[in-house]
Amino acid sequence: MNAYRRFEQHLEANAESFGPIKGRLGTRRIGMIWLAANLVVTTLLTGTFFVPGVSFGAALGLIVAGTLIGAVVLVLIGNIGTRTGLPTMAITRGAFGTRGSLLPVAANVVVLMGWSWVQAMLAGVTVNYLVESATGYSNPILFSVLCQTLVVCLAVFGHEGIARVEPWLAALILAIMAYVFAVAFGTYAPAEFAAIPVDESLGYTPFIVLDIVIATAISWTVLSADFNRLARHGRAGMLGSGVGYTLSTVLAMALGATAIGYVILSGGEAVPFDPTVIVAAFGAPLAVVIFLSVMATNTMVVYGMVTSIVNAQSRRKLPFLGTALVVGAVSIVGSTWLALLNQFTDFLVLIGAFFVPVFAIMIVDYYLLKRGSYTRDILRGDGGAYWYTAGVNWVAVGVWIAGAAVSYLLTYVVPSPLGATMPAFAVSFLLYLALSWNRRGSGAGAPHRHLAEEGHAAAR
Repeated sequence: MNAYRRFEQHLEANAESFGPIKGRLGTRRIGMIWLAANLVVTTLLTGTFFVPGVSFGAALGLIVAGTLIGAVVLVLIGNIGTRTGLPTMAITRGAFGTRGSLLPVAANVVVLMGWSWVQAMLAGVTVNYLVESATGYSNPILFSVLCQTLVVCLAVFGHEGIARVEPWLAALILAIMAYVFAVAFGTYAPAEFAAIPVDESLGYTPFIVLDIVIATAISWTVLSADFNRLARHGRAGMLGSGVGYTLSTVLAMALGATAIGYVILSGGEAVPFDPTVIVAAFGAPLAVVIFLSVMATNTMVVYGMVTSIVNAQSRRKLPFLGTALVVGAVSIVGSTWLALLNQFTDFLVLIGAFFVPVFAIMIVDYYLLKRGSYTRDILRGDGGAYWYTAGVNWVAVGVWIAGAAVSYLLTYVVPSPLGATMPAFAVSFLLYLALSWNRRGSGAGAPHRHLAEEGHAAAR
């Protein structure tokens, strides 16, 4: 047996990436995974959009409010993963049907791939800035590729590697973030940050800022069940992910708002979503935060893509290692497309249009229609309670299209003063509930039982 085959067998034996799994992690471990996950450069740099578009105090308040609202969706979807043992995209079979779920799976892979590219580029640009400052050598594409290659190596080891590495990265990142906050508020008083003049020409309103913060939570919800299915029980998953995500998002976005405020107060130009601007202000420690955050988060993103693809079909299991290597290769090649960094806000809009309706539909389907239970029919390749019409629930697909259209219209055609995320979620939620109410209770298991436990019982 060659080395590749031995390594593949080891990963298959330990990754538990296919089918339902019974989690073993407690509240603290789940919380640390989520804490490290969103202490990430994209979340940090998102905070740089808000100041001076709104006041510093308003930005902090909206960051907290938007994070709490978005965390509700993230926690509810993650809890389905804990209760069933399935990753997020496998759970979509319950609402969209065995075949219909392939649509959100494909959208999920596209979105996660985009995230992996953006984050690798930001890490590469940051490393390139430090190297160029020290040596004069500049090659941001090369450094982006090297950063993403390291990420792929970490992701190959699956959730075991993530669970071991993430807590240590989180602790180190938090320590460096504390240093940056200390420098910022040790140099300028909070009152000076609060007095930064608002630039209304930037076009930001409180509702737009709130919408962006909520959209960030939606972007992370695609991975919520992937990692919360590792929780020992529902309380560990909900509490760990809720506290971990909320704390990390508030800290990261607040750091971004504080860092750009520090640049403004120091007489610099407030260029949003440019890591070199704030690294120039705070030096190597902030660059370390950016680099480590990409290692922590992009590992989860690549692993999430792999689990989505591996679990896309109930009938056939794809090899974890082979899938990881193919996905990793695409993510490495795509990290050379630096022009994507100039379209980040459009990318967030794309995520919202894709997944706000999906998660609204999933919450209605699981908690209200199926009464908090999916049966083992969700693991079947055909037939059963989740087959609907030839494997597709066309009501869910139609509501998804309608919700995405609402999101697009309220963003580009008739801009909504309330933003697009909350209205699109509400429309999708109510429309799916109304059109599917007559199916309430169909496909539900009574009482609820974890799918991995059902499988063990059936085997006996």
